[in-house]
Amino acid sequence: MANTIRIDVVSAEESIFSGEAEFVVLPGEAGELGIYPRHAPLITRIKPGAVRIVPAGGGAEEMIFVAGGILEVQPNAITVLADTAIRGHDLDEAKASEALKRAEEARAKARDKQEIAAVESEVASLAAQLAAIRKLRKK
Repeated sequence: MANTIRIDVVSAEESIFSGEAEFVVLPGEAGELGIYPRHAPLITRIKPGAVRIVPAGGGAEEMIFVAGGILEVQPNAITVLADTAIRGHDLDEAKASEALKRAEEARAKARDKQEIAAVESEVASLAAQLAAIRKLRKK
């Protein structure tokens, strides 16, 4: 299959996805990235959000939420090293909403710069997770 690219999505806990894809979209640091086979080599950080994978040979699009990490693209391979990665079907909107509510409460109580930065990062990640869940549910 000359018109596919190998993709591996890995978190600290496990390998989340490994296979061939026709197209991959993910949240790069400077904006959304679309990657086709034979893409130019690239290394960049990724933001919290959804990695969408169009599998080779058709089939349902795979969606994986990542809470940030590193992306490496080679002409025939994509590697996503995620801080945290959750398969789309494993995402729980109620738990994410509750966690976001707790994080926003913690943000209101945060006092020093380091604590504020940590809470802001958590709020951004949870908001991105909720957006990914809602996008998945619309399909």
